[in-house]
Formats: sequence, structure tokens, C-alpha cells
Amino acid sequence: MSTARISLRMAWVAGWLGYAAMACAPRAEEAAAGGDTLGAPAGGARGALSPGRLVDLTHPFDERTIYWPTSEPFKLQVMAAGRTPQGYYYSANSFCTAEHGGTHLDAPIHFAEGRWTSDQIPLERLVAPGVVVDVSAKAEANPDYQVTVEDLQAWESEHGRVPDGAILLLNTNRARLWPDAARYMGTAERGEGAVAKLHFPGLAPDAARWLVGNRSVAAVGLDTPSIDYGQSKLFETHQILFAANIPAFENVADLSGLPAVGSTVIALPVKVTGGTGGPLRIIAIVPE
Repeated sequence: MSTARISLRMAWVAGWLGYAAMACAPRAEEAAAGGDTLGAPAGGARGALSPGRLVDLTHPFDERTIYWPTSEPFKLQVMAAGRTPQGYYYSANSFCTAEHGGTHLDAPIHFAEGRWTSDQIPLERLVAPGVVVDVSAKAEANPDYQVTVEDLQAWESEHGRVPDGAILLLNTNRARLWPDAARYMGTAERGEGAVAKLHFPGLAPDAARWLVGNRSVAAVGLDTPSIDYGQSKLFETHQILFAANIPAFENVADLSGLPAVGSTVIALPVKVTGGTGGPLRIIAIVPE
């Protein structure tokens, strides 16, 4: 990264931290409407980021969370819940989850030897401007649809070049089917035999190659179980992106509330040393 880009990002982060420190509670009418909003800073001052809606792009982790057919489901064990002998209430749980299930991060090491593990991914790959390419109509017509180079170029013809350092999100509108595994993944069956029955959209390998060779995105995310489409046998898109140290976000929740450009995406995974992925809390700030 050039010195100019580092300085720009440091200024952006400093401005955001200053804004966050000054931000006041949501306005009464916004709170009444039920929306989460970053309110204007006290005294009318404005920081580097404009106030905006907070959009949660994360599916909850519970007994309905969707996992790859060969992975174990999410497990939550209540360790304590109730009054202690000293009279105060105390509760604590233990949970168990596969790295790759629910809304989660795929670290590059997942399919590329020697590339970043979960804890090694730079924060600027996880907090960045968001761009959304909507292919929902095509994905609705074809559950095995793969986002093409032409889709990306058509988006750019309307909105301009995908900015360097942006998080590219692909909206297939698949999130509307969550948590119905049969509709969302193409099958609700479990085990190795179910993998061949998976049907959902993904990013075509040629499009992944185009991104690596012609653009400089921070990460790629989408609202399906895998960055490769369900019928993939070689997971080529994973291999291509991850060899270039481009992480992926999978099972992202409803993207329909995000504009094509203008949002800021914050995608923070569990920081596991040596992890190949893990649960992800991803949100977006959408200017109003």
C-alpha cells in the first residue's frame, strides 16, 4: 500500500473514531420507528462519516443455523442460569461451532497454502467502503447462476469503477430463504452424499480471475453458503481469490437494504490464531 493510501486510510479511521466518540443517541423519531441510526454528533458537529442507518447483515447462530452438509450443527450448552447462593443472578453458556457455517469468514488459508489465517487478515480488508452488485433477478431464474465478468462490467458502466480497497458484496436475494435449508442450499440432507445435491448461486471463476487481475478489492461477500456455486467440484473461485489473499464472507444476510455504492461495511470475525475462518458479525453503515 502506498504512503498516500496509508495516510488517507489513517485519516479516515481517525475521523471515524472522532465521530463515534461524539455521536449522540438516535433522534426520538428514529427510535420510535425502530431503526438503528447513528445520530448526529452533539452540537451539530460532523465527523468524517455521515450519520446513517446501521444494517445488520448477520444471521443469528442457533439451532436453525445452516451449515455445510458435512459439518456439525451449532450447539449451545447452558452452563449456569439462576440465582447464586449469594443472591445475585448469574448466567453463562458454552457453544460449539464449525468455522464454516452461518454468517462466516473464509480466510485465504482455507484454500490457499501459506496465505492469511483469520487472525492475520489486516483490518483494512474487514472495514471498508461497500459496493453491492445485484444479480437477484438472474439468480431467481437460475439457482445455479454464477456471477459473470459481464455482470461486474455492467455494474461499472452504471456506477463507475469498483474502488480499490472496497468490499464487493453480491446480492442474489438468497438470504430471503434462510433458515429453510432445503430451499436455501438445494437440500436439507446431511452427510457427504448431500454435497452433490447442493444448488445455489456463486461467483464464476472467470469473474474471480478478472477481479484479481483488474481490480483491487479488499474482500468479496455474498448471501449464499459458498463463494463458489453449489454444483462446484473444484472450488475454483475459492482458489483464485484466496491465492491473492482476498478473503470471503459467506451466508451474509439480506443485502437488499444496501445501496449499490455509499455504504461502509464492518465485518469482524472471531480472531482465532491459525483459523481458516469463523463466525462473522457483519454490519453496514448506510448514509441517509
